[in-house]
Amino acid sequence: MKFSVNMDKVVFLLFFLFLNTVTAQEIKVLDYYSKEPIVNVAVYNQDKSKAALSDLEGVCDISVFSENERITFKHLSYEVHKATKNQLLRNGAEVFLVLRPEQLDEVVMSISKWEQQKKDIPHKIVALNARAIAFTNPQTSADLLQNSGKVFVQKSQLGGGSPMIRGFATNRLLLTVDGVRMNNAIFRGGNLQNVISIDPFNIEKTEVIFGPGSVIYGSDALGGVMNFYTKRAIFSHKDSLEVSGNSNLRYASANNERTAHFDINLGKKKWAFLTGVSYNYFDDLKMGSHGPDSYKRENYVTTENGLDVLTTNSDPRKQVSTGYDQWNFMQKITHKPNNNWGLDMGLFYSETSDYSRYDRLIRPDKEGSGLRSAEWYYGPQKWFMGNVQLNKKGKGKFYDGLKITTAYQYFEESRNDRGFQDAILYSTKEMVHAFSTNVDFENKKIGDLRLYYGASYVLNKVGSDGSQKDITTNSISDAPSRYPDGSSWQTAAAYLNGEYKAKPNFSLLSGLRYSHVWINADFDKTFYPFPFDDANLSTGALTGSIGFSWFPRANLQVTLNGSTGFRSPNIDDVGKVFDSEPGSVVVPNPDLEPEYAYNMELGIQKNYNDKVVFKGAAFYTYLVDALVRRDYLFNGESQIEYNGELSTVQAMQNAAKAYVYGFEFGLEAFLTENISLVSNLTLTEGIEEEEDGTDSPSRHVPPTFGDVHFVFKNQNLKTDFFLNFNGEIANDDLATSEQAKTYMYAEDANGLPYSPSWYTLNLRTQYRLNKGFAITCSLENMTNQLYRSYSSGIASPGTNLILGVDYSF
Repeated sequence: MKFSVNMDKVVFLLFFLFLNTVTAQEIKVLDYYSKEPIVNVAVYNQDKSKAALSDLEGVCDISVFSENERITFKHLSYEVHKATKNQLLRNGAEVFLVLRPEQLDEVVMSISKWEQQKKDIPHKIVALNARAIAFTNPQTSADLLQNSGKVFVQKSQLGGGSPMIRGFATNRLLLTVDGVRMNNAIFRGGNLQNVISIDPFNIEKTEVIFGPGSVIYGSDALGGVMNFYTKRAIFSHKDSLEVSGNSNLRYASANNERTAHFDINLGKKKWAFLTGVSYNYFDDLKMGSHGPDSYKRENYVTTENGLDVLTTNSDPRKQVSTGYDQWNFMQKITHKPNNNWGLDMGLFYSETSDYSRYDRLIRPDKEGSGLRSAEWYYGPQKWFMGNVQLNKKGKGKFYDGLKITTAYQYFEESRNDRGFQDAILYSTKEMVHAFSTNVDFENKKIGDLRLYYGASYVLNKVGSDGSQKDITTNSISDAPSRYPDGSSWQTAAAYLNGEYKAKPNFSLLSGLRYSHVWINADFDKTFYPFPFDDANLSTGALTGSIGFSWFPRANLQVTLNGSTGFRSPNIDDVGKVFDSEPGSVVVPNPDLEPEYAYNMELGIQKNYNDKVVFKGAAFYTYLVDALVRRDYLFNGESQIEYNGELSTVQAMQNAAKAYVYGFEFGLEAFLTENISLVSNLTLTEGIEEEEDGTDSPSRHVPPTFGDVHFVFKNQNLKTDFFLNFNGEIANDDLATSEQAKTYMYAEDANGLPYSPSWYTLNLRTQYRLNKGFAITCSLENMTNQLYRSYSSGIASPGTNLILGVDYSF
């Protein structure tokens, strides 16, 4: 009897092992980044005598293959994957495929806020997916944009990055995160660094629209729109809880960077939770060796026993006081009660330490023998966003898709500066509370016509205060604020956008938007006798776009697009008081109007037998009623005292026109199955015309820039050897405001400031050991060039070794 019982157990165990073996013959095929199942993946052996196909759940049966037989997984939209049956079973019976970057049917969301085929859109859009971002391994989201080779980025300090697109920058470009407008009422015309608040580890995809995007996004979208879509919480495909996640470590030698990131996803059938945390530490940045000596940091200010001292820098290539650190946090919650409804919630928080504005710290004093500032630093830059999006699919009476997005954002920043051997530290602190609601509809009911329409409302409340501290006595007293405290900026808008598929090879897109903007600001006359009590602006703007995408042949695409954009004055334009440069002070001007842009763009794409793809675009933008900073009279005076210094008065004014034109080229050549060449080139020119008929080069027009990449990749290895380059901007081609910043530029043969050309040679490699581990190694600026990008106060890194480790589970 005892023997019989044991036999029963053995039989049961053998039966269990048999069932387990049979079950293990099923392989699930998933998207590497989204973890979603992939349907219709062809699975076959070397001579294609055995084959299988993945079903709606991404599952396929591989029982027909032998254990050591090499199996190929192939899908039109994904990279080919090969492995033996034994390897597949050892790896948990899951296969992860990576999207091919060159898909012509790539889907984008930026033009209408709904999914559209990129090939049907006449606008130029650059899309960067999570795979490309992980390979370039950027330190910040500003570097992410710069690594694309199509966006120029200016830096005033290490904790910064101000994108320039088609001759526009700062508050003439729009930032969005998950469809929520990030631009606020105090986005300024000077260089911005808000983009660094967005954690590149949390980004699923970035889409950049080139040219005006006001029809969908309203004010500020003059030169382009940068849309950041963050990673989504992933549901389980089983009845049980599924746990997955990623961890990343990175080190960079040029600024002794130490970065750590961790995220974890908990997925059920109807609920999913994603939590991500990142920490970055950056030391002072070290510049290269071969370049202008004027870029070197020969000395800096230290304070000893309350006395400022000019100290010789023991290593002039080390840019003292550029280091900082930063925390980022993200929490996503997704609920899908059924196939028609979905609810997405997101919480984001970012905070930096204090970080110096390096370009202000290297300004010489009036005599030219020392430095003007003992301290000039930003206080912690804080950003919080909570957003909720309700999605509905199905056959509504007037729509097939509905999105309702509501968000609250909090921004905090401060500025602190003290002159050399001055006892007073001047500080201003700004807080913005931003509320927004968007309602967007998609309608596919009218044959070949798709309609997209909606409405939005945004409210910004601005808090601002000023103080001054005597560092010898630690006494603190009130001082002027940067903006009118309690001021508000709000806008309401409605839009209609249409896509008409006239023929299979011809698509027409057109849209209209009306926006209205209100500003209310009350001025405090405690410190300045303003000749006005308040600023109350009420302005409206109608913008539109029309364009087509045409394939005269299957391998040739032609696009043409005309669009208008506008930017309404904000609180920064209307009510700011600050020192723009040594000896100048900007004061409020309540009599401002919106500026308008008119844009034309022609694009062409030619595919040569799927071996070479050429892309080109030409554009022209005309800006009227341009808001520019010009000399001004304050109570009849051309000069006033500001922070203890007699300064020339300036104010924002609708005092100029401008035009920008240029060409953008791209080339992709697939030399072999594993080797490709990718190159980008951008040429831009721009002129500002004053009311008196004089003109000058536009400040935010970058030099000619581009890159060339030689890429090798196979299933586990990708290597990129590439060249980055910038052209020269001669003194005559520098904007007038830039010519005055002699401390930031090199000297030409005549002793005049100019921006030299430069290049760097770089190598980047990523090796994936298995589905869990990947190692990234980069060597940037291999020849140790010493250079500054145009308009940047900080010199770029010298030779920089970057090591990264990524583990996914």
